[in-house]
Amino acid sequence: MKTIPPVKRLPRAPKVDYLQKILNAKVYDVAKESALEIAPSLSKRLNNTVLLKREDQQSVFSFKLRGAYNKMAHLSAAELKRGVICASAGNHAQGVALSAAKLKSKATIVMPVTTPSLKIEAVKALGGEVLLYGDSYSDAYSRALSLSKSKGLTFVHPFDDPDVIAGQGTIAAEILRQHQGPLDAIFVAIGGGGLIAGVASYVKAVRPGVKVIGVQMNDSSAMLQSVEANKRVMLSDVGLFSDGTAVKQVGSETYRIARELVDEYICVDTDAVCAAIKDVFIDTRSIVEPAGAMAIAAIKTYIETHKSKGQTYAAILCGANMNFDRLRFVAERADVGEEREALFAVTIPEERGSFKSFCQFIGNLPFYGGQKAPRQVTEFNYRMNDKDAAHVFLGLSTSSKGESAKITKAFIKSGFKAIDLTHDELAKEHVRHMVGGQSDLAANERLLRFEFPERPGALMKFLSALPPDWNISLCHYRNQGADYGRILIGLQVPPKDQKALGNFLKGLGYTFVDETDNPAFQLFLKRS
Repeated sequence: MKTIPPVKRLPRAPKVDYLQKILNAKVYDVAKESALEIAPSLSKRLNNTVLLKREDQQSVFSFKLRGAYNKMAHLSAAELKRGVICASAGNHAQGVALSAAKLKSKATIVMPVTTPSLKIEAVKALGGEVLLYGDSYSDAYSRALSLSKSKGLTFVHPFDDPDVIAGQGTIAAEILRQHQGPLDAIFVAIGGGGLIAGVASYVKAVRPGVKVIGVQMNDSSAMLQSVEANKRVMLSDVGLFSDGTAVKQVGSETYRIARELVDEYICVDTDAVCAAIKDVFIDTRSIVEPAGAMAIAAIKTYIETHKSKGQTYAAILCGANMNFDRLRFVAERADVGEEREALFAVTIPEERGSFKSFCQFIGNLPFYGGQKAPRQVTEFNYRMNDKDAAHVFLGLSTSSKGESAKITKAFIKSGFKAIDLTHDELAKEHVRHMVGGQSDLAANERLLRFEFPERPGALMKFLSALPPDWNISLCHYRNQGADYGRILIGLQVPPKDQKALGNFLKGLGYTFVDETDNPAFQLFLKRS
């Protein structure tokens, strides 16, 4: 993550009276005045008041219907009769489709092929005709413009249009009306710039002392780079995790407004946004999309950078059109983004008792942020593959940022070779799922799938009861947030001890399944 300081502003050209346009915008035929709520848990943890502007609660789960309807409500009857067309990654598309249905017009929506299916189906359900084209908004935009000219359809721009900008600006009008007390900054996610242009236009006209801070993904920062270059730039590629802000080039009007009125810019990364999605869920029990959580991620960065306390910040939760399947990735990365989890590669001697000693060391490892609770193992991946050394992929709970480096030093000081993988993209994205494979050393191996109670000491109970002549050849565990942890263990048990193994498992009292004959194990983990 990085913060970008304010840039030198250029004189503003008074081309449009946005204050007047915002005050006279037509949005409430389809939009509602969304709530402005305090985030109690996050506010307490950050020692600042965090307010959430709940645009995720609009009927299409996004703020985009405001600008779309305001634009279309100003079209002539003849234009509405011919129909409208737009390009969108999803949220603007739903706003246009809903507005067209309300105004009895036909809407054609061009969407990138990367658009989540949830958004595509939502547009179709609202009566919009969907055409999929290109990998990004910019590709879809070019196609929509071409169709607009050839078919005589009115193009409804998702951000670079004064009426669209004014419609989005009604959010700022609501915030300042709903919260008339001290307000230090409003944090706004930026894609093409329509939302921040509308918010900044209203805020700087009514309460210029309130900062407007733009937020971009570090791999989709077209506005930030344009402001730094003092001209609009075209990105060659954009990251697609936050598909709602994946724009290669911002609008000319939105760039002009942002360059003149936005106080500061903050870039956030994928892990930080995943952590912010979790933050919003904890306080609201709602799940926002990545673009909807960017403002929260930026607030956390801003507070950490400026060491502020007792301030009041508002975050616009701009959308909640999240594909359910993406939650697997979000959950996996949230704790790393918050630095509540650290990942390591640790090498221990491949000898009897070393695994137990290693687990005891972890159990006694202190927290460096002052937390007193036992440190939790969040992930443990190990497969025997060397007669002298065992390489373990390890995840540990942490209580403060920067703790992973201290833990690495503690491992090394205690004689364990260790590498900090907390910020290693390859390890987080792929390697953690690939640890294992076949092993020539794993003779007489039995594969057992257990359910351990998710409490301190459960694994040590297993290790302490394990006969000394049996060796652990494989271990895989990942904390899933449930009451019971699912753990896979390979045990090298001599043929003469098979009856003893049955007695051991019965006496242990943990639910288990013997997976030794499972074809997946036979194919991928067991040497023929």
